[in-house]
Amino acid sequence: MQPATVKGNSACPPSGAAARIAKQPQISQKEIAVLPLVLASSSPYRRELLTRLRLPFIWSAPEIDESRQPDESAETLVRRLSQEKAQALSTTHPEHLIIGSDQVAVLGAQILGKPHTLERAREQLLAASGSSVTFLTGLTLLNSATGLRQTDCIPFTVHFRSLTEAQIMRYLTTEQPFDCAGSFKAEGLGISLFRSTEGSDSNSLIGLPLIRLVDMLQASGVDIP
Repeated sequence: MQPATVKGNSACPPSGAAARIAKQPQISQKEIAVLPLVLASSSPYRRELLTRLRLPFIWSAPEIDESRQPDESAETLVRRLSQEKAQALSTTHPEHLIIGSDQVAVLGAQILGKPHTLERAREQLLAASGSSVTFLTGLTLLNSATGLRQTDCIPFTVHFRSLTEAQIMRYLTTEQPFDCAGSFKAEGLGISLFRSTEGSDSNSLIGLPLIRLVDMLQASGVDIP
């Protein structure tokens, strides 16, 4: 566990804005004494995103089995794993607000994981060329003191340009996005692969939907901004 340096620092079925923000849990006065924030992730991308909210936090990598269960849908998978990541830290952080997040990319009926190798990344981008890939991000905020848990799934779709193999190889050798689902870094040169994007929060593409997270934090008594 390390402190973050902060100064002051198939797709989800459309549920509509009302379904996403309505019926927020009722927060007691005791909860409003704001609990420390923990990010249940070792991802440097998620840590960098969270610093944008200018809230102090620490991070710790949860140890869970991230295997997909038989016949588990992509949405169910990311919701479950975000919950399990947050829950995994609840024993060591018993009075905290714990953020869990998990993401997969979906191309047609296929779930795309992290490629890890150049060849698998090449195959993913060849398959995505001229097509659309939807990124599903499961997000959970767990109050480990009360057991109150908020969970959502946020979709974001990338429409890819028609790419030649030469373009794909130039991109992969330049940026080497082998630890990224979908085989690109949207915050870097990967943006050049896109024809357009579609979704409510582009931060979800990098792994942490900040707009929805703010909803959850505010429902837990955290003042933002």
